[in-house]
Amino acid sequence: MPKANEDNPSALSQVQRRAVSELLRVSPVADELARRFQEAGFGLALVGGSVRDALLGRLGNDLDFTTDARPEDVLKIVRPWADAVWEVGIAFGTVGCQKDARVGDVDQRFQIEVTTYRSEAYDRTSRKPEVSYGDSIEEDLVRRDFTVNAMAVALPQKEFIDPHGGLEDLAAQVLRTPGTPQESFSDDPLRMLRAARFAAQLDFEVAPDVVAAMKDMSGRIEIVSAERVRDELNKLILAPRPRQGLALLVETGLADRILPELPALRLESDEHHRHKDVYEHSLTVLEQAIDLEENGPDLVLRLAALLHDIGKPRTRRFEKDGRVSFHHHEMVGAKMTKKRMTALKYSNEMVKDVSRLVELHLRFHGYGTGEWTDSAVRRYVRDAGPLLDRLHKLTRSDCTTRNKRKANALSRAYDGLEERIAQLQEQEQLDAIRPDLDGNQIMEILGVGPGPVIGRAYGFLLELRLENGPMERDAAVAALKEWWAAQS
Repeated sequence: MPKANEDNPSALSQVQRRAVSELLRVSPVADELARRFQEAGFGLALVGGSVRDALLGRLGNDLDFTTDARPEDVLKIVRPWADAVWEVGIAFGTVGCQKDARVGDVDQRFQIEVTTYRSEAYDRTSRKPEVSYGDSIEEDLVRRDFTVNAMAVALPQKEFIDPHGGLEDLAAQVLRTPGTPQESFSDDPLRMLRAARFAAQLDFEVAPDVVAAMKDMSGRIEIVSAERVRDELNKLILAPRPRQGLALLVETGLADRILPELPALRLESDEHHRHKDVYEHSLTVLEQAIDLEENGPDLVLRLAALLHDIGKPRTRRFEKDGRVSFHHHEMVGAKMTKKRMTALKYSNEMVKDVSRLVELHLRFHGYGTGEWTDSAVRRYVRDAGPLLDRLHKLTRSDCTTRNKRKANALSRAYDGLEERIAQLQEQEQLDAIRPDLDGNQIMEILGVGPGPVIGRAYGFLLELRLENGPMERDAAVAALKEWWAAQS
């Protein structure tokens, strides 16, 4: 295990205690698996993020191992032992499995990945790494992205392996690469995004030479598939401190390549400074939205908060009176959000939800000081649909004014809107507003079959419902017949 050094023995002894405690917790599973590899003539080591997290005192039940056994040998070893085995990553030398085990008095489920010692690199045009297997753990560790992820614990003997000073970097909370950053990023350009992601997840500083290489090599990210970029970006945005990682992406020029709408928000202030720094405002809205999360990180909310104002650069106008306007930036921003998220291969549902929130984020400001009618409140709820709770959070987060009086007034106004929504929901099911007559009833009353006219009639009744609230059947039938007579 880690050995204390003379420079900072107390810090390293604390790391030792954390690591020992964490490894003892997973020993029933890790040691048992290691013995199986040992009996088959192979070595096994806990590696990478698992070792880093053990040293940080935050090791979970997802365990990463490395071995000199080839994938086919790994399968022979784990199949009789694991409760489930999958081969999704076998082309890259990784075998996954699941093991249920009793640890102390608790039944736990472990997700395990065992990867053969390997090295991987991109050529100048490839979007997929070329994998070749290695024969030593030292060779495997040098290809890792950062020194804090280039440590291993050989099992079952618990020998700590740290050829690149990862322990010292962990104590210093700094991200360095095992070799030169240029070699590391050339091997896999996605590591540049991982640097920003780890900065956001771990609150670590990125070493100056690594930042410099990210700036020089930012264009290299374009050979990485959109799916891999998206997945790494999601991890960054879902991190505890996404501002830190996003700022690094902007600083290094990587954001210009993968999310150009973000650095575009750095609008120059007009000479009178009458509009906010939209870039800083957006990062603050993201942080404030995170503070309102109730059930863990919400990717849809966070993306909407980050992107809600991306339509402003395209809609900015300097008015004759010296004001700066951004008319309809929410509509333009919704279209831009859809286009960017589609390019990054997000699911259709997520694209739809995030772009809808961007479109709706200004709707509240028509509420003013509380003069909304019941029908306007119904429309607000109808238009938000299942996104209403997120829209509440986004709208509240969008207030970043330092004017306390103005901020309090906005907060009270939104409190009032939410109270109005709650009151109306007690009277009627706002979140499932439908006309008082359904399509079949409309056809029967009008004596017509399916067709566009039924959709128009349905829309008329829906508008009537939003304006007036629930109607008695006879009143709805009379209104429908009156509408129908006016159509001919």
